[in-house]
Amino acid sequence: MGKVNKDFWKNKKVFISGNTGFKGSWLSYWLLNMGAEVTGYSLAPEEDRNLFSILNLKDNTDCHFGDIRDGDSFKKIVKRSNFDIAFHLAAQPLVNESYANPYDTFSTNIIGTINFFEALRHIDADKIAINVTSDKCYENDNEEKSFKESDRLGGSDPYSCSKGCAELITNSYNKSYFNKENSNQNIFLASVRAGNVIGGGDWARDRLIPDVITSFINNKKPIIRNPNSVRPWQFVLEPLSGYLMLAEKIYDSKNSIYCSGWNFGPKDYDLKTVEWIVEYIDSSWPEKVGWTKPEKEPLPEAKYLELNCDKAQDLLYWEPKLTLKETLDNLIDWYLSHKNGEDMEAITLRQINEYTQCS
Repeated sequence: MGKVNKDFWKNKKVFISGNTGFKGSWLSYWLLNMGAEVTGYSLAPEEDRNLFSILNLKDNTDCHFGDIRDGDSFKKIVKRSNFDIAFHLAAQPLVNESYANPYDTFSTNIIGTINFFEALRHIDADKIAINVTSDKCYENDNEEKSFKESDRLGGSDPYSCSKGCAELITNSYNKSYFNKENSNQNIFLASVRAGNVIGGGDWARDRLIPDVITSFINNKKPIIRNPNSVRPWQFVLEPLSGYLMLAEKIYDSKNSIYCSGWNFGPKDYDLKTVEWIVEYIDSSWPEKVGWTKPEKEPLPEAKYLELNCDKAQDLLYWEPKLTLKETLDNLIDWYLSHKNGEDMEAITLRQINEYTQCS
């Protein structure tokens, strides 16, 4: 099993769009603790209760607040960062929000992606870039199949559709502009598709874990929209380790064979229903709370989603390290520690160190 090379990241200049989000904050904190210099561009955090602020990342990174759709401002920050490796995470990430505000979802996830690539296109140097999309980029007919990177892209809801579009745009820029012979630059660009990422510090509305945790903290029964839906649940450091390992591989090899789509998901035996997740957290919480169903029929979402990660395992030697129960134990530990007023930088770093030490 491969692992992230801590020494590789020391003094590397890393640019992250969406650095104030859940995954962006975990990635920033991990990189900082490996000695990287991190520049970020993102919307300012909306609430006081957010991981970016909890980890004091504003003071420890070169952080710029702005809208990814503001192409001119974004390009200036990207160029000024003089990065070695860039990760594009900025997105509108919620399915329900995409139904309520499709224009913002499409413009952020499509125009934002184009602005990221346009910033890369005008840099006269070799650079490594990872575009983070979603497991929902695949055309899903609710068949119980494991999606491979070569499967058809699509999506019915605005969020899924926007991520399928982002993948098509990635492919277009790769074939039209990047990694060309007789050029002053070689942009080595790959896209990554993770499962349902969970862990401490996620407070977003209309996500299962934040909704459940917030309800449990307030001793209220959470409303569970789709208890029978199956998702590829995984601890946040699992896909992030894959992104980092992929970036290392591309940087060291400068081989365009790695400039393609990659799946990072859990083992198939750890695919569980939403109901199973909620029941496990409820059984591990100090006070048993329970849950309830919504009064109205929820908006349509895919009922079954599974990723085939053979490519990452064969070419990167990447595999998930934690079982689903270990993942849920980690997030329960994180949220209870936060509830009890503990030092969350220390708790977060401990979970990172424990994860990296797993064989």
